[in-house]
Amino acid sequence: MPSHAITSNTLFYGDNLDILREHVAGESVDLVYLDPPFNSSRNYNVLFRDEAGKDSESQITAFEDTWHWGQDAERTYHELVTEAPEHVGQMIGAMRQFVGANQMMAYLVMMAARLVELHRVLKPTGSLYLHCDPTASHYLKIILDTIFGALNFRNEIIWQRTLAKGLMSRRLPDNHDTLLCYQKGDTATWNSEAVFQPYDLANLDDKTTGKYSQRDADGRLYQLDNLINPNPDRPNLTYEFLGVTKVWRWTKDRMQAAYEAGRVIQPRPGAVPRYKRYLDEQRGKPLGDIWTDIPPLNSQAAERLGYPTQKPLALLERIIAASSNPGNVVLDPFCGCGTTIAAAQKLGRRWIGIDLTHLSIALQRYRLEQMYPGITFEIIGEPQDIGAARQLAQEKDGRYQFQWWALSLVRARPLGGEAGSKTGKKGADRGIDGVKTFIDDATGKPKRILIQVKSGHVNRGDIGQLRGTIEWEGATIGVFITLEEPTHPMITEAASAGYYHSPGWGKDYPKLQILSIAELFAGKDIQMPPTEHGTFKQAARIIQADGEQQGFNL
Repeated sequence: MPSHAITSNTLFYGDNLDILREHVAGESVDLVYLDPPFNSSRNYNVLFRDEAGKDSESQITAFEDTWHWGQDAERTYHELVTEAPEHVGQMIGAMRQFVGANQMMAYLVMMAARLVELHRVLKPTGSLYLHCDPTASHYLKIILDTIFGALNFRNEIIWQRTLAKGLMSRRLPDNHDTLLCYQKGDTATWNSEAVFQPYDLANLDDKTTGKYSQRDADGRLYQLDNLINPNPDRPNLTYEFLGVTKVWRWTKDRMQAAYEAGRVIQPRPGAVPRYKRYLDEQRGKPLGDIWTDIPPLNSQAAERLGYPTQKPLALLERIIAASSNPGNVVLDPFCGCGTTIAAAQKLGRRWIGIDLTHLSIALQRYRLEQMYPGITFEIIGEPQDIGAARQLAQEKDGRYQFQWWALSLVRARPLGGEAGSKTGKKGADRGIDGVKTFIDDATGKPKRILIQVKSGHVNRGDIGQLRGTIEWEGATIGVFITLEEPTHPMITEAASAGYYHSPGWGKDYPKLQILSIAELFAGKDIQMPPTEHGTFKQAARIIQADGEQQGFNL
C-alpha cells in the first residue's frame, strides 16, 4: 500500500513498478498513458533468441536498452503466476510456453506486472492508452484483454508517425505506431466533443464539399437541411408555414424567428421551406481510429528537445482531452522527456510522472519550468543529502545516474548520454561529462563550460587533467564536481589556472572551478556570466487552461 498520499504534481525517479506499489493508491488516477521503452531506436536485435544462446528463426527489432530474461524477469514471472489474479497468472504462464524464455518474454513479463498495477490505480471512470508498435502490439493486447477484460477494449488507434520512405525490397515500409485504448468500465470518462476535428475549409473532402455546396454572399458554405418532423403524429407541430402544411420539427414561433433571421428559406414559391445550415457552425469532422493529421517531430520542429522517442504535444493533448476532465489526474509511468505531463499541465489536469533515469527527470524539470514559468511540483527519489548521493553512486548503473543527477544541479547538458538509456559514455574520450554554453560578447559566438563529475576518490591529478582538456578543447571555463571534499592541493591547482574576463559583463570568473556536492546542496553554483540562452533547447512558454497550479490528494 502507498506509504503516503500524493498531494501535488509529482515527478518520481525510480522503477515505476516499485513506485506504483509504494506511492500510488488504488482507484486514484483518471487517465494513464504509457510509451514503454521498446523498439525506440530501431536497432536490429535477435529478440527470440534463447538466452542460453540458441538461435531462433524469428528476428525482431528492439529498443537499444532491451529487456533480458534473467533473475529480475524470472522473479517477476513467479510473482505473476503465484500472486496475481488467477486468470493473469494462467495467461502469462501459457504465453511463456509458446514465446519462450527470451528477451521478448522478459519484456512481456515486465509489462504485465506494471499493467496489473496500472489497472489497480485507475478509477472506475479511468482509461489507459498504451503506445507501442507492431513488433509487440499483438502480445500486449492479449495481456490487456486479460487484465482489463476483452469487453473493455475500446480502440486500436493507428498513428502515422512518418511518411513511407523509399522502396523496401521484401516488405512495405514501417511507418505507424499503435495505441491500444482500454477503459476500466462502462462509466469511463469520454468527451465526445473533443473528438471532432475542425473542418479545413481550404481542403475539404469530396463528401463534405458535396453536402455544403452552396455559398452565401459573404462566402460562407452552407447546405439546405430538412425541417420536417420524422414523427407524423405531432398535432401541436402541424401547421401551415409559407403556404406549406407539414408536421414540422419546431414550433411555429421558433420557425418564424429563424425565418426572420434568414436561417429558414423557401427555395422557390410553393416549395417546402428548409433550414440553412452553415459548415463553419458544425462541430467538425468526427475523428476515426486512423490518425494521419498529427505529424511526427522533425529535426526543425519548434517543440523538439532532442529526445529520441519524443511524441508531439498535439498527440497527447488529443488523448487527454478525450478521456479526462480538467482537474483529473494523468499518470505516465514511462515519462521520458515529459510530453504527457506537459500536455496535462497545459489542459488543466493534475499529473504524476515516473522515470528510471535522472537525465529524463532533469529534462522534464527544465521543460516544465520553461513552458510554465512559476510552476511548482515535487520531485521524489532524487538525493537530498550526502548520504543519499553516496547511495546513488553505489547503485547498479549508479556511475551514470550520479553524473546525470549532479549535472542537473548546475543545469548542464550531459555528453554521451541519451535520456532513454541507463548508461552513457565520456564525451570526446577526454573525461568530460557535461557542457554549458553562454554568450557574452557582440560576436554572438557561444562559449563552452566543460564539466567533469567524480563520485569516487579524487586528487590533484584530476584537476591537472581537466585543465589540460580545457586548453585542448578551447573551452572558456572548466568545472570539477566531486562527491568527496576537494583536497588543498586540488584547490591550489584550480586557482593556478587564472581567470576568464567577460567582455560583456566586465567581470572575472575563475577559469577552473571545483564544486563539491555538499556545496551544491548549500546553493553554490558555477561562477559564470549571466545568460538568457539556456544550455538545453528551450520549450515554448504556454498558458495553462485554468491558469492556476493545483494540489491534490491521492
